Amino acid sequence: MDPYGNNNLSPLDKKKMEEAVHKVEEAVEEAEEVVEQVEDRLSTEAEASNVQETWVDHLSDLRKQLIKSAFIFLFFLIVVFSTINVWFPYVTRGHELIILGPLEVIKFYTSISVTLSLGLSLPFICHFLWQFAKPGLLEKEQKFIGLFSPVMLILFLVGLSFGYFVVNPMSYQFLVGLGEMNFDVMVSAGEYVHFLIMTTVPIGLLFELPIVALFLSSIGLLTAETMKKVRKWSYISMAVVSAVITPPDFISQLLVLFPMIILYEASVFIVRKTEVRREALAHQ
Repeated sequence: MDPYGNNNLSPLDKKKMEEAVHKVEEAVEEAEEVVEQVEDRLSTEAEASNVQETWVDHLSDLRKQLIKSAFIFLFFLIVVFSTINVWFPYVTRGHELIILGPLEVIKFYTSISVTLSLGLSLPFICHFLWQFAKPGLLEKEQKFIGLFSPVMLILFLVGLSFGYFVVNPMSYQFLVGLGEMNFDVMVSAGEYVHFLIMTTVPIGLLFELPIVALFLSSIGLLTAETMKKVRKWSYISMAVVSAVITPPDFISQLLVLFPMIILYEASVFIVRKTEVRREALAHQ
């Protein structure tokens, strides 16, 4: 007769079996922990790989846009340089210029050609950079830049035209006339092209002020009230900027300062109108 019933197991055997089951359970738990660690590691590596692939994709896209921009710039540079005799009179305005050496001819042609080519290719370059940056922008930033990019180009061209037709000829005549009182004035080609670029390109950039102010307002970094409070300091800053980017004569500085003040006040007006419209839409 079995003294332990139907189990045929002594208490010692039961204890050993329980210990064996417990060890098996511990081994299973350890195996599960190892599996979880492996899964976490694989997941981390996969995320890192995805991030790396994303960066590679971004860099590859940026490279493509820069290559296209470079090709556009080189195309316009070749066109401008090959037609130099056509547009050359518009640059010199009939002024008698002198060269101080054979290399200055190349320097003059190159400086003007590069400046014109950059201006002509600027809309295309902005479009290519916009295509690259668009996926990473917020929706309101995409909408803003998409709507106002043409306006930015128009303002830049207006600024260039203002510098070319107003600031440059008036300041040039004033300075040359001032020099002719006591000197025989001879203007070198290198100095002339430097003077021409200095009185046109920076003014074109300054005419972007309303768009910059509107953009800062759209993302909450600038308000019309803030612009009004700092108006006095803004005028002083604009006076300093106009003195830096123009020739050292008060005529040129005033010719640049007055449009900058008008643009600043226009920026205040535009930002205020935008805020009013935004508040009206919010209360609807």
